[in-house]
Parts: sequence; C-alpha cells; structure tokens
Amino acid sequence: MSWSRYVALGDSFTEGMDDPYADGVFRGWADLVAGRLNEVAPGDFGYANLAIRGRLYDAIVGEQLEPALGMRPDLVSFAAGANDVLRRRCDPPALMARFDATVARLRATGADVLLFRFADVMSRLPGNNLVAPRIRYLNDAVGDVAERNGARLVDLWNDHEYANPALWSIDRLHLSPAGHRRTAAHVLAALDVPADPTWWDLPSWPERRSWLVTKGEDLAWAGRYLAPWIKRRLTGRSSGDLITAKRPTLGPL
Repeated sequence: MSWSRYVALGDSFTEGMDDPYADGVFRGWADLVAGRLNEVAPGDFGYANLAIRGRLYDAIVGEQLEPALGMRPDLVSFAAGANDVLRRRCDPPALMARFDATVARLRATGADVLLFRFADVMSRLPGNNLVAPRIRYLNDAVGDVAERNGARLVDLWNDHEYANPALWSIDRLHLSPAGHRRTAAHVLAALDVPADPTWWDLPSWPERRSWLVTKGEDLAWAGRYLAPWIKRRLTGRSSGDLITAKRPTLGPL
C-alpha cells in the first residue's frame, strides 16, 4: 500500500523533540516517516504535523482533530495521553474511553491510523512508582483499541533496546536523534514499508560512571529539567505555550 496524505497528531513525541534541524525546528520520527512515504508515493504526497509539545489529551483532540479531518488524510498517526498520566488526577480508564472514541472517528473516514505503545521512559525518572502503572495500563489498552478499530499498532514498549540511555535526549524524557530514527523504523515496519537499514542501528551504551558522578549528574538534571517542569505544573503553564504546529497545513515536503 501507499499513502498520499499523511497527518500527524500529538505532543512533543510527534513534534520531534529532541531531534533538531539546523534551524532549531524539530525533525523527529514523523518527518522521517513522511520523507520515506514521499519516496514510495505514486503521485503527489502531502504531509502535515499538528503536534505541539506539552499538550494534554483533550487539547490535542480539541485543537488538532477537526483540522486533521478537514485535510482528508489517508494516513493518520495519533499519539496522545503521555502527558496526562504525569498528572496526579489522571483517570486512565476514562482517558482511554475518550481515546477509543477518537480512533473510531478517525477510522470512520477510511484513513489508516497508527497508534503507539510507548517505550519505557519512566524507569530512570522520579515518580516511577506512580506513573509506570498508568503507562502500562495505557499500553495495554491501546492494543485493545487498535484491534477493535482496525488500527495499526507500533509497539515500542516491547523493544527493550529503548533501555539504552543513548536513545534518549539529555532531558531523559524525549528521544534523541538515534531514538527518533529507530522509532521511524518501527512505524514504517507497521506500514510494511522498508526503512533505511541504518535507522535500526544502535549507539553504544554510555560508559559506566562512579556513584558520585552519577549523583552529581542527577542533581544537575533535576535543576535544569525537573524543577522547571514542577514550576510549570504549579503555575498552570505548559512548555507548549506560544508554540504553534510546525506543519499546520497539508503540503509537499
């Protein structure tokens, strides 16, 4: 199969943090996938990426769903909910009921829909005991949603190579360029489209450091990334405030 109109919906995962182009705009796995689909498309190919970092599920649907439907895509990637499970008041069953309804609406248009089981990012972060069970619930539930609606499932959770810290950026939450390439390869595999073989390549694991050095790095990370995240939660702000979608309209690459 081939596709000619691809629209990506979501948050920072789909926007492409932290895989920047030279101009500072993020590339990420969705851009890589679009580039490969453009190569195999039989005619004109259009791509839109509406994802914005920091967006919660309801904001993604409220801001991105209708514009996406208006583009009449034949392929949609939909990754949402990861920011919600970081909130203490998140209700995972209610969240996934809304998720199911959105996927059903997308599939009703006849478009192919890509859904994701997220890789395990929480094992190296604070709050793992609270958040990890929610991530597992979402990952289990999204498989049921995909099967029920005939969507294509991209299973990153069961790729244990994502335990390699080199696949994650310095903020420990977003993918590195190598992580985005591997994710793009997974997406293309779900679409039965060959990826660049080098996208599966794995960087070397970082060298083991002493306990003292590791703790120093943890403290530096907390000051640079965790503290600002907590401050945004307390003040009701988001990393995506004043950010707009990088490709808001369907157009050629």
